Amino acid sequence: MTTSYDFRIVPNAGWDQRILVFQYERLVTSFAVVSQRYVVLLDTLLNPALAGMMLAAVSDALDGRRQLLVINTHADWDHAWGNAAFVGAEARYPAPVIGHRLCRERLLSAEAQTALAQKQAEEPQTFADVRLVPPTLVFSGGLTIDGGDLTFELLPTPGHTPDHVSIWIPEIRTVFAGDAAEMPFPFVGSPADLPYLRASLKQLQALEPVTVLYCHAPGMHSPDVLSANSAYFDEVEQRVVTALTADRVPPHLDDTSDVEMLIDYPFDDVPNTAALDEKERAFYRSGHQQAIRAMVVYLQGLPPL
Repeated sequence: MTTSYDFRIVPNAGWDQRILVFQYERLVTSFAVVSQRYVVLLDTLLNPALAGMMLAAVSDALDGRRQLLVINTHADWDHAWGNAAFVGAEARYPAPVIGHRLCRERLLSAEAQTALAQKQAEEPQTFADVRLVPPTLVFSGGLTIDGGDLTFELLPTPGHTPDHVSIWIPEIRTVFAGDAAEMPFPFVGSPADLPYLRASLKQLQALEPVTVLYCHAPGMHSPDVLSANSAYFDEVEQRVVTALTADRVPPHLDDTSDVEMLIDYPFDDVPNTAALDEKERAFYRSGHQQAIRAMVVYLQGLPPL
């Protein structure tokens, strides 16, 4: 089955020349970094074909002097479902795939197989060739890769997902945030994840990066997105506290609760949402409501981090 993909190399807008930025539709951004020792692909996108397009863009750098490495920021379908291009007997481009221990667990889970079956039923032209392949090299507390001229520090940044990692390259003061930060805000998985997500944002800000590259903030490479994301969750917290103090929030929220109204924070008031298209607005509005619900539940009684 032949499929045409809306995949492009993003023109360099000021980041280090050793970094290549790839955009698939408006959905997701991925990256490659060419160091002295390694060509490092950061995420493998939705399927092996798209992963191969990334590799084709850096093939000239694989000239015998550099080894190919692949890093998964986390196991979500738009970030790691191209892993089969690099692992197994059918791999077109054999290479180690590096990820958090929990990334491996997620990709091996029954939930991941169910998600793949659903995607294959809905969009066979995109997902028919996907095999769920976990990282072949895993770590837990962090990992450092010496690329010769560049150092890749893999930092656990949970919250969006428990297996999430970001990459810090100190020599060029560049962070690859993955989904720990995005525009207009990152998704929080559950009330228990909320403090971890906010702590991860603070962790990345504390590095004082000059450049931050995001998987879901097309055209952005400023650390200002980190600040804006932190400010968003601060605002949600403030409005939830005000609503709880005024006794406007019931003890238990259900699926019919208008949480935007309860805390007086409609989605249209959220900064950086004006440029979203209709599909993105629906997606991020659901994320806004999820963030409100998570904050309410967390402030109503979960223990602190």
